[in-house]
Formats: sequence, C-alpha cells, structure tokens
Amino acid sequence: MDTELAHTFLAVVMAGSFAEAAQKLCVTQSTVSARIQRLEQQLGAQLFNREKSGSVLTSAGKRFQRHAVVLTRTVENARQDVGTASGFRHNLAVGGRLGLWEGLLTRWLATFAASMPEVSIRSFVGFEEDLMQALIDGRMDIAVMYTPQVRPGLEIERLFDDQLVMVSTQATLSSGPGPDYVHVDWGPEFLTQHQRTFPAYSGSRLIVNMGWLGVEYLMHAGGTGYFPLRTVEAHVRAGRLHRVPAPTFLLPAYMCYSTREDSGPFQTALESLRHVATLARGEPA
Repeated sequence: MDTELAHTFLAVVMAGSFAEAAQKLCVTQSTVSARIQRLEQQLGAQLFNREKSGSVLTSAGKRFQRHAVVLTRTVENARQDVGTASGFRHNLAVGGRLGLWEGLLTRWLATFAASMPEVSIRSFVGFEEDLMQALIDGRMDIAVMYTPQVRPGLEIERLFDDQLVMVSTQATLSSGPGPDYVHVDWGPEFLTQHQRTFPAYSGSRLIVNMGWLGVEYLMHAGGTGYFPLRTVEAHVRAGRLHRVPAPTFLLPAYMCYSTREDSGPFQTALESLRHVATLARGEPA
C-alpha cells in the first residue's frame, strides 16, 4: 500500500473534510478525493461518509485508522533508521534506562556530540526488554542498562556499580521501609537484594517503575525510597532529602553493543562511555 494514501487518509481525519485536508497537504481537493477513492478500492471498503458538515469516518474507516497510524509511523521510523541526516556522515543510536540517562548518559551525550560534529545521534529511553530487542533488531547500536541478557552477536561490558541509597524527605532514624515508603522497581537484581535485606517487607502502597517519578513524588508529597546516590546527592546537600541509615545496594550497570560494528565513531562512543563510567566510579579521569 502506498503510504501517501494512508497519510492523506489521516489528514482528512484530522481536518474533518476533504477541502481542509487539501489545504494542509498543499494539493487540490480532487487529488485528495482520488487518493481516498484509490485507498477505498484497495481495501474494498468505504472509509468516509461525505456529509454537508464534513467527512465522517465509517465503521471501516475507524478500524483502518489505527492501521494507518502504525503504517505511517513505521515508514518514518525506517527512514530515520536507514537514512543519514543531511550534513552528517554517520548515524549512531544509543539507548538506556531513564535512571542511567540522569547525570550519566546525558553527560556523555553532551561530550560526544561536541567532539563528533559529523555524527547524527538518536537517543532513546527504555527498559531492558525494549533495549535488548532494539539491539537484536539492529535498531540500536549501544544500550546501557542494569540487567542485560546474553545474546549472540552482542557484547556485554560492565561499566560501573550504581550505589542505591535510601533517602527521605524527613530526617529519620528509621532503618527500613515504613508507611511512607515508595517502592521503585529497579529490576530483578535490586528486588533480590531488597527481599534478602528486608524479609518482613510486605509491599508498598505506591510502586513506580522510574526513579525520576519516585523523586518527583517525594518532592511533592514526601516519603522515603531507594535511589542512585549520584541522582539525589544534590537534594541531600541542599537539605531537601536526608540519608536514611539503611543498607546500601550496589546495582551493576552494563554497556551492550553489537560485535559486528567497528566504525570509528562507534568505537569513539564506546571509549567515551567508558570514560564517563570512570567518573561515575569516582576514579581519576
């Protein structure tokens, strides 16, 4: 199917009429009508009811709408994946957990982008399952995560250990999860350590899957939770959060990448990520 037809279909849906869609697409109304007619012929169904007030989707049109969105989005993603942006010689796709972007990958991105102006960079935030699948599919070159999976053709390299500490909006002598505890899902390795350390813990009223969301909640509503020290130490220094005398957990962070890629910009990206990791470990640069 010609994706131009799907794009025109969505333009009519958004505009509410063939005439308005034609103006937005900078084509004639007859061109829009011809495209929709061709699309209806290919699908074997009428997509719009033409009324005086505009064009209204039929039941078939409503069902096709979600397919049109997926189709146009897939083509756009493919164009970004395969093509190189004008003015650049190389593409690089890098992903990571949100908690690893905070204060780590963002620092790397700024440094790498400044040192490699000829490289177009696409950055992603995701969880381990999505990051691993993107690496396997070849849609991503490098991903940084906590719990990678061994897969053929992928190298897994330990970068550093994130130090997760318990902090609270109140100065407290408590040494474990209390009624205001916000449980942040840092993955299965954290959960194992957490269960071993707090065997009596029966669950929390609030569970979040992103550290950023947990910190934001604490700032607005108060509470306690585990977070990487590097992401909350500024809050601790400012007195907005307080360290709780509870056990500290170490969560290894890994860099995963394809063993088939060996371009210069790719190797430079790996080396610069290793350099940023030394800063996260507190080692001399």
